[in-house]
Amino acid sequence: MNSILIVLPILTLLMFQLGLTLQLKDFSLIFSNPKPVLVALFGQIILLPLIAVGLGLLFNLPPLLFIGLILIACCPGGSSSNVFSYLAKGDVALSVTLTALSSVITLFTLPFIMNIAVNMIDTSAAAQINLPVKNLLIQNLLLVFLPIGLGMVLRYKKEKISKKIEKILGKLAFPLLMLLAGIFFIQNFSSIVNNFLQLGTVVTALLILTTLCAYLLSKIFALKKTQQRTIIIEVGMQNAAQAIAVASSPFIFNNNVIAEPAVIYALMMNVVLLTYVGIIKAKEKNIE
Repeated sequence: MNSILIVLPILTLLMFQLGLTLQLKDFSLIFSNPKPVLVALFGQIILLPLIAVGLGLLFNLPPLLFIGLILIACCPGGSSSNVFSYLAKGDVALSVTLTALSSVITLFTLPFIMNIAVNMIDTSAAAQINLPVKNLLIQNLLLVFLPIGLGMVLRYKKEKISKKIEKILGKLAFPLLMLLAGIFFIQNFSSIVNNFLQLGTVVTALLILTTLCAYLLSKIFALKKTQQRTIIIEVGMQNAAQAIAVASSPFIFNNNVIAEPAVIYALMMNVVLLTYVGIIKAKEKNIE
């Protein structure tokens, strides 16, 4: 089975579903209430990749896995983050704004940061990794920006129909991501198993450290509790489908090993963030 034939349609579908949830006004929150938006974007766009680089070097990850770890850290927020924010009683409007903005901003920051990451690794290993920046930008425009835009247009033109479609696709988003991760897990079983202890530890550390840093940033800037919860989720939930698509695409890296950190991340981010939501629910229940 050629996994890319599954990856690209799933990513396109997830991005179209995200577009159906967005409106132009969702981008305006950065002007009306910029502080929480800028704090979150700093955590996601700058701090998260820096932490990933530090952990990759600390754990001495092999070059391909190092690149894969940076890749997942450079991707935009996951399409399910709005649901998690709702479950955590966070600021859903802020979540939608951050997902929208990060999806646009990372179109340009992802190629830039990945180019730096490739130049950081050993010269002999870097020679085996080809990063066609132009292809990366084009693929992200076609598979991320375009379907998001089409979803937004459909919502604007046919709101009732778009809400019905979004309701169906929204239920499919998580199962599709798990299907994608499962297919890659099966196809690359031996490699993932061999690297699971090291990679699982690094990915879990990345999730825990970034969520803690997001919490500290929110506290330092005295944000509301609802905003804190949303920022923790947004910084901790990356678009694993996009990372897998970039890694496995024949037009970009064309390497399933680079996709392995994203596969593990797709599994662990749900464990970590569902635990976080569970802790919030338990605390609120005790208060009641």
